[in-house]
Amino acid sequence: MKAALIGLGMVAETHVRAIADAAGVTLAGVMSRDATRAQAFANRMASVIGTAPHVFPDLAAIAASDVDFVILCTPPDSRADIVATLVAAGKPILMEKPVERTAKAARAIVDICAAAGVPLGVVFQHRFRPDAMALHDLLASDGLGTLAAVQIDLPWWRPQSYYDEPGRGTYARDGGGVLITQAIHILDLALTFTGPVSRVQAMARTTALHRMEGEDFVTAGLDYASGAVGSLVATTASRPGGGDCITLHCANGSARLVHGRLTIDWADGTTENIGLSSETGGGADPMAFGHAWHQAAIEDFAAALRDGRNPTSTGAEALRIHVLIEAIIRSSTEGRAVEIAP
Repeated sequence: MKAALIGLGMVAETHVRAIADAAGVTLAGVMSRDATRAQAFANRMASVIGTAPHVFPDLAAIAASDVDFVILCTPPDSRADIVATLVAAGKPILMEKPVERTAKAARAIVDICAAAGVPLGVVFQHRFRPDAMALHDLLASDGLGTLAAVQIDLPWWRPQSYYDEPGRGTYARDGGGVLITQAIHILDLALTFTGPVSRVQAMARTTALHRMEGEDFVTAGLDYASGAVGSLVATTASRPGGGDCITLHCANGSARLVHGRLTIDWADGTTENIGLSSETGGGADPMAFGHAWHQAAIEDFAAALRDGRNPTSTGAEALRIHVLIEAIIRSSTEGRAVEIAP
């Protein structure tokens, strides 16, 4: 299958490397609003894929081409018009998170794709981590028993220079701060284990360590629809930056996902380790990760198109993360608990 890449920012090279190793997927070309930047990027990628990829002059050229799907990596504030053009051309879309800046805008994108029957996937690559898949299998077999409590921690660090880039950490371009830009991945992964959150009570703040519009520190208490309770701490103000962690406390033991490793402390006192400790990306360096999980996400999306099924992570599923993030911010702003409708 042929894929086109739109948006050549920080994660674009990761996608090129992922496509280069992906089974059954080739890179048809790249596109950026800045033609000079696009050509420079294409020339640089020659060392990755053996030859400089084609540079599409504009979106219309991609819409008129024979590409099978498009990988969209632009900032969320530029999504709507691009999606409308691609949907009109019947091009399936696999987009980087978030879908848009707000839940309402994200739902509009999901709805336009659904109305036209155009597949929409979101790159939540952490779902393809071996440790995460092992925990999914364990939960599916009910090996851990009833879920009682959840801890979600994201102790990351970003220097001020990161937020000095125009638009970064703003509501106009990004839709907010640490929640929608960094924690969105671990929140998505956690919800695949726990099911939906029904109620939140939160505090979101911008610390003295950063000058930015959005939040760089969030703490929240969570009630789950299942009856479990939980906590969330997410920040980009934690030097030197550590790995994100999800801990599930269940009737038969506690399972902890961190740094690519699953550790299970069973109720009988034994401990089991699955996977090898490795950098899961992003704690201190925004690009401190490989491309294997992106490769798996791209291969899954291509296979879904071939098989006529939904990809592992759909645009509709991503809406639950947008709703949760907005509920957390609303709870902080209004100083009260916020209920989340099913």
